Amino acid sequence: MKKNQLLNSELSYLVATLGHTDEITVCDAGLPIPETTQRIDLALTHGVPGFIETTRTLLAEMQIEGVIIAEEFREVSPILHAALLDLLESEEQQSGKTVSRTYVSHEEFKVRSGESRAIVRTGECTPYANVIFQAGVVF
Repeated sequence: MKKNQLLNSELSYLVATLGHTDEITVCDAGLPIPETTQRIDLALTHGVPGFIETTRTLLAEMQIEGVIIAEEFREVSPILHAALLDLLESEEQQSGKTVSRTYVSHEEFKVRSGESRAIVRTGECTPYANVIFQAGVVF
């Protein structure tokens, strides 16, 4: 059995097979997911698992170099947006690397998320609680 935090086999496999600059989207329960993009559906019920809980677990396994966030997230859901920024700051401190932040419109975000290797659907029901992680390298 795995010793690390991430136990979901699909998500663990995805992280293990990422290359530099590959992208993974973590989304709320409502983001549309194109049929052409792999869906890893973790949602059980409203709020379970949550966006921050899922993001924290993913970041424990994945090296990132950038994120893409919808502008609406910071405007409509500032508390959860601030919690995401706190996680990113912790990631920067732990890795010693800067994580770039790019903001786009929600419409642009939806198009861009369809280009991800996979979209991880959480049970989060906070509006615009979505992020695209760009894989970095550990060296």
